[in-house]
Amino acid sequence: MADEDDAKQVRSIFISDLHLGTRGAQADLVLEFLRAYDAPTIYLVGDIIDGWRLKSGWYFPQAHNDVVQKLLRKVRKGSKLIYVTGNHDDFLRDFTGLQFGGITLVDEIVHETADGKRLLVIHGDLFDLVVRNAKWLALLGDWAYTVALGLNMVINKVRRVLRLPHWSLSAWAKHKVKNAVNYIGEFETCLASEARRHNADGVICGHIHHAAYREIEGLTYINTGDWVESCTAFVEHHDGHFELIRWPQGRLKGETAVPVVVPTRPVGVPELAEAARSKLQPFELARILGVQPETAERKAR
Repeated sequence: MADEDDAKQVRSIFISDLHLGTRGAQADLVLEFLRAYDAPTIYLVGDIIDGWRLKSGWYFPQAHNDVVQKLLRKVRKGSKLIYVTGNHDDFLRDFTGLQFGGITLVDEIVHETADGKRLLVIHGDLFDLVVRNAKWLALLGDWAYTVALGLNMVINKVRRVLRLPHWSLSAWAKHKVKNAVNYIGEFETCLASEARRHNADGVICGHIHHAAYREIEGLTYINTGDWVESCTAFVEHHDGHFELIRWPQGRLKGETAVPVVVPTRPVGVPELAEAARSKLQPFELARILGVQPETAERKAR
């Protein structure tokens, strides 16, 4: 990967859910990303250090420390680091408002884009009813999630031997399990409503490990994803437009990282439906929607 001096310069970086201090954290890939991109303002959108896991046993290998040192080095070189606290690093919430050496601790903050939009930046856990009202259940879910990640690591070791791409069990479940899909939808709607309450044009959050960029009731919703499963972050360019960066996982030894850069534009549900109707053939649309082909063909007319 290129030296830091060769890093791509952007206006702002938004990254969350590194979960440093856990065995699932992909710290080496985080470090690659931080070497590849640089910005005068970097937002850490919560769950950077996993205090929940560290309470039950200390695990903080050199790779995790290297990520922290890389961030501190960026601060020393002039970047402003804004640390938005999350539920896994809620031990920092007693210190919100504190500023030291170019680092600011906040629970939430409004970011103004280059083109004048105001975006609320918040981790999002306060809008998760399980975290707010039943922390013991959230901890149980965290344990189950850790088990699933362990299983996923075994699956992907086999897939690498077979030269197959990385596959995420959790991401598959989020797309396929009805309750997970409903939960994500409700979470997104709640965060959009919170942005409206702040008279903002949208929201940037993390927490649910599901990267997204869409329009909800006229507001921009951005979720930065995570660096345990999906390895995603958002960058804002100097003209105000955003890009989703997906960092490659499961590479064979010696392979060069080639990140997937996804230009983004918030697309509402009606626009997606119209695009599907205009660009897909009836039988292909039927397969996606799960309806009978003849029904889809009549609707497409």
